[in-house]
Amino acid sequence: MKLASLSSRITALLVFTTLLILGGGAKLMDWRVDHELEGRFRQNLLTQANALSTMIQLEQDEALDEPPSQHHPDVLGADTPTYYELRCDGMPPLRSTPPPPSTPAGWPGRVAGKPRFSRLQHGHQQLGAVQYAFVFNPTGAGGPAGQPHASGQPPRHCLLLFEQDRTGTNEILLAIDWILLLSPALALIIALVAVPLVVRRGLRPITALVDRMHTIGPHAPGQRLAISGIHELDPLVARFNDVLERMDDGLARERQFASGLAHETRTRLAELRALAEVEARYPSGRSLADILGEIGQIGAELEATVTALLLLTRLQSGLEQAHPQWLPLDSWLERQLQRQQALASSRGLTLRTQGAPPAGLHTDPALLEVVVGNLLGNACAYAPSGDTVNILLRGDGLDIDNAAPELDATDLPHVGRRFWRKQLPHAGHAGLGLALAGAAAEALGLRLEFRLDEGHRLHAMLAWPNETSPRTPPR
Repeated sequence: MKLASLSSRITALLVFTTLLILGGGAKLMDWRVDHELEGRFRQNLLTQANALSTMIQLEQDEALDEPPSQHHPDVLGADTPTYYELRCDGMPPLRSTPPPPSTPAGWPGRVAGKPRFSRLQHGHQQLGAVQYAFVFNPTGAGGPAGQPHASGQPPRHCLLLFEQDRTGTNEILLAIDWILLLSPALALIIALVAVPLVVRRGLRPITALVDRMHTIGPHAPGQRLAISGIHELDPLVARFNDVLERMDDGLARERQFASGLAHETRTRLAELRALAEVEARYPSGRSLADILGEIGQIGAELEATVTALLLLTRLQSGLEQAHPQWLPLDSWLERQLQRQQALASSRGLTLRTQGAPPAGLHTDPALLEVVVGNLLGNACAYAPSGDTVNILLRGDGLDIDNAAPELDATDLPHVGRRFWRKQLPHAGHAGLGLALAGAAAEALGLRLEFRLDEGHRLHAMLAWPNETSPRTPPR
């Protein structure tokens, strides 16, 4: 199940982290406390066992000829019941009263000099036991240590089992376990109650940001989010403002496109209607061929606009795919210049070609014709009368420039947009030529850039693809 709320996600992470840290800390602390208390209990058990063995040795050393006495465990002054059993060579077993209620496995057969600790269970009673071996060397009253007794008794090998009730220690360990268990549980309950409140309070800037976003949209262009001053939110605000800026820019272009399309369509249709109504009411006396020719020209311009829009849409959507083939550039460029010669002559323009292109390149001739044809047509249509249109051919591309006195640097970002024109509309030009050239160049993988030099001449710079060759292609 996925948490849909950001506060729920943060709360779950914090609660899980709290539980993990406190639970792990409690587990580690519990292990450490248990280990420490167990070590102290064993040390205390061994100390009491050593004290008992020493006391018994002293008593036996003073009265070797007397029968061994039974010692009550209370002589050690322990707070909990203790039990013992002592087995020495040549002596009857010596036990406490009462004797040990349970003995560990291996007693007394597998007892070594190193103390061996164990836990025993006798009914509901839990016992801690230690067993070890030692040598009882009787010295006699006033005799030097390490010397045999006057009676000639040799040292004796003894085994001692000492047990103590560990109920008190177990109760302490259980109490500590409950404390360490309840502490994380209490912290978890507090976290479940307090963390959502704290998280919601901390997320108030995001809530305020969401409320502010509700008032921003296409109906209110130009609005931006204010910087919140919060380190984590400021990058989000900046990116959202960038999106808003691109959205406003896109909406402006779409409105301009819709306005331009409506204008071009309405203009052509209005021309057709006006021509028909004027000829119907006030006959001009022109021949039917002239009237039909004018109607055909208007229809051809409208068809050219629709065709250009369809091609532009197919190029920008990726539906129009390039079909590369080998294209000789010399003859192909010559045909493109000849097609523009009539328009250039009618406006008194001079087409001047400089440089030499590569022998050919691997590209789609139809799409390349859309690029170069529209660049040349735009230069011939919008250059001032009597100007010179320069076509600079290079091995890596071409540069077409024409005078553009009415353009400035602020107009360059708009060059190539659909239906954008700085000058008055020209017949047959709907402002789609450069947009088509740019879309076709992108489909071919060419780089098309526009630059305005100091003499207010607009340069359209087209870079050829890498698949060019200075040699004549093989037959």
